[in-house]
Amino acid sequence: MVKEVYNHYGHIDILINNAGQGFDGLVKHIGIKEYHYIIDLDLIGPLIAMQEVIPIMRRQGGGAIINISSGLSKMYIPSMAGYASIKSALNTISLTAREELANDKIVVSVVYPYMTATDFEKNTITSKNYNSKQEVIEPDEEYNNLPPPDSAETVAKSILEVAISERAEQFVHDWLAKGK
Repeated sequence: MVKEVYNHYGHIDILINNAGQGFDGLVKHIGIKEYHYIIDLDLIGPLIAMQEVIPIMRRQGGGAIINISSGLSKMYIPSMAGYASIKSALNTISLTAREELANDKIVVSVVYPYMTATDFEKNTITSKNYNSKQEVIEPDEEYNNLPPPDSAETVAKSILEVAISERAEQFVHDWLAKGK
């Protein structure tokens, strides 16, 4: 993908890593095969894309990489540990790369959406051993009154804001930044 874009346009100014898939299941039910699949898609995929674009951006004298994480990476909600842990790893890779690439004028940022009104949940993988209807664990009270999902346009606006501001981290909702 990176080579095709570069060959067509002759430069790459920005990479937005937004592909991903959800994964639900209590820690005791996380299937290792499923977990590896989500790690490959949600963590290794963005890492490979970054590794492919970094040499191009270095030759150009700079660029921007924006990795889309999740507000869940800052929360502790039952059945979300597998997904949240992968997004937490993406946060660490992103913010470390930001430091490593600063002298190359490559700005790496992370955007933390909350929930987005898309088919994301419909396409979420549920761990095979997990029956969410039988094993309901209610999250802490603070998570019971969360706002409704954001529109894709709201999330896109946050991505644009971080592209312009070059902020290290962009929370779609302020309450996420406060460590909800």
